[in-house]
Amino acid sequence: MKIGSLTIDTPLLLAPIAGHCDLPFRILCREIGGVGIAYTDLVNCRSILAGAPKARYITATNELDEPLGMQLYGNASDPLPEAAAWAIDHGARVIDINMGCPVDKVAKKNGGSLLLRDCCSTVRLVERIIDTVRRHGSGKIPVTAKIRLGWDDDHLVGPRLSRDLEEAGIAAVTVHGRTTAQKFTGCADWEAIGEVVAAVRSIPIIGNGDVTEPEHVTRLMEVSGCAGVMIGRGALRTPWLFRQAWELLQTGVAGPEPSFNEKCRIILRHIDLLEAHAPRQLGIRAMQCRISRYGKTMGHVKPMKERVRTADDYDVMRDAVRAWILPHRETISTLHERENHLQTA
Repeated sequence: MKIGSLTIDTPLLLAPIAGHCDLPFRILCREIGGVGIAYTDLVNCRSILAGAPKARYITATNELDEPLGMQLYGNASDPLPEAAAWAIDHGARVIDINMGCPVDKVAKKNGGSLLLRDCCSTVRLVERIIDTVRRHGSGKIPVTAKIRLGWDDDHLVGPRLSRDLEEAGIAAVTVHGRTTAQKFTGCADWEAIGEVVAAVRSIPIIGNGDVTEPEHVTRLMEVSGCAGVMIGRGALRTPWLFRQAWELLQTGVAGPEPSFNEKCRIILRHIDLLEAHAPRQLGIRAMQCRISRYGKTMGHVKPMKERVRTADDYDVMRDAVRAWILPHRETISTLHERENHLQTA
């Protein structure tokens, strides 16, 4: 799939999930396989330019993190064009404008879905950003947008806005199949994403919302006609979802679920990446929170989850996970015996 001048290896994109898409997680998903492009958390344009530590951490990248999309948010009075230029200088291969975040602190004053309320002003803002990016990036950096279907059911502006954004020079639009009013309730409307696909002339529309299984990717593409799929919350406990879905798109058969031991090794790799690339306490806290998500895919592993959740040291976390790795000769039935032993130890 092409996004402007950028060709990506797969049509599967890691969404900019607030609080989760730091450099360690982006690298982890890329290493497992199937990711065409990964995005940073949404980042406030003023925070970037002010050099805020949190913004710098969110946007940190390296050679293992290619190609990278940086997602910016703000409104017409904010320095979004200047922040886009900063992002180019700091490794962004795609500049994405957040027009879909429904969280109140973003959508009621700072941007996000607020940009769906005044589409004319939004298009003018986009034109300014594209002009700056074109000049600063020598025409090589595409600008994209992530939207929702509309503010509410009475204002479904997605198709018209996407058409106007295309005319303004936007290279691709990602559509989350809910309105702002829905936030994350109800079901994503994949057919409504198809209305956005039908409204544009040639740019790729990327579908997003309720993708938690490999088969959801193919179904969303079939229902909507979208060119690619952005996966968000579904990847938090199954970062191997991209690899499974990519194999499904290539062969018609989804890639296998990782074995129990493979999942343990993925957790260990995530711990290593956090230690290498995150401030210590931030990384520790990230794994303390994330282990419950991983554990939901692994059966009865409560003792392991509790040891990791309460650990304040990376080595303790590693030891907790390694204790559950099964020797090759053992079967999964042995797992339950080991759990009972560890619970009473």
